[in-house]
Amino acid sequence: MTSHHNVQALQDEIDDLERRLKDAKLRLQASNAEVEPRDCHVYPPPSAPSQSTLHALLLLSDSALPLGSFAFSSGLESYLAHHKHSHSFPQQQSSSQKTQLAAFHTFLKLSLATLASTSLSYVLAGYRNPGDVESLDNEFDASTPCIVARRASVAQGRALVAVWERSFRDEYCPAAQDEERNEAIDALKSFSASLRSSASIPPTSTANPFSTHLNAHLAPLWGLVTRAFDIPLRDAAYLFLFAHARTVMSAAVRASVMGPYQAQAVLASGELRERICGLVREGWGRGTEEAGQGVPVMDVWVGRHEVLYSRIFNS
Repeated sequence: MTSHHNVQALQDEIDDLERRLKDAKLRLQASNAEVEPRDCHVYPPPSAPSQSTLHALLLLSDSALPLGSFAFSSGLESYLAHHKHSHSFPQQQSSSQKTQLAAFHTFLKLSLATLASTSLSYVLAGYRNPGDVESLDNEFDASTPCIVARRASVAQGRALVAVWERSFRDEYCPAAQDEERNEAIDALKSFSASLRSSASIPPTSTANPFSTHLNAHLAPLWGLVTRAFDIPLRDAAYLFLFAHARTVMSAAVRASVMGPYQAQAVLASGELRERICGLVREGWGRGTEEAGQGVPVMDVWVGRHEVLYSRIFNS
């Protein structure tokens, strides 16, 4: 009988100890939860190449990048001037504003299509074939009949080369370990040197009649610079079209077509995103020999900008 009581007492003591141990573990867990952060997951740090690429992408997407794009309206000012009497209602200001907004959206769609058909293939070729940038530059110049569009392209292309030389070259050249990236950097260095020597020779000079005059158009140089930055080609092509849309949007705000919040809503819209993605897909396999003006009247609108009686943008 005594033995049975001893066994029961021991079992009760074990149960009590287990209960106390369980309570102690619960108190310890509660204490640790108060001290430690809620999110205890350990995330691996991002890789260095992705950080560098993202940083370069942000640099080129910055609206403050000194390319001079803000000085041009890409034909928007001329387009609006030639359409302000077509469908406007002077007696109804709100209707006139709606008509102007509708005209802007039409222009933006046509302008993006024009840029994709005339320039995107040169962006892709400049990225894929860095050593051909000089011939691509001259091909683009020969295929751009609109003098106003040509001036804008050359001004922005030369500005892009200057930004690379003065701001980006020293930072990105030492970090270039990739052979393809080095090829683009070497091509940029050679092009910049040729551009300086070309600028120092008067157009009437006969010292070397076989020398090639460089123009520095934006499209092939955009492809070359993004290759030097090691930005993926699809991202480089998308950014090229997006930057154009942003420039046109900025011109619309300064021309009082829309407000800044409306402009940001258009830039953030899924419609614009899908249109740009679609244009990149359409032009992905298109060679420079297939490039051409898909909206011929766009050259008329852009070209007539310099004959406007009054204007707020450069020609």
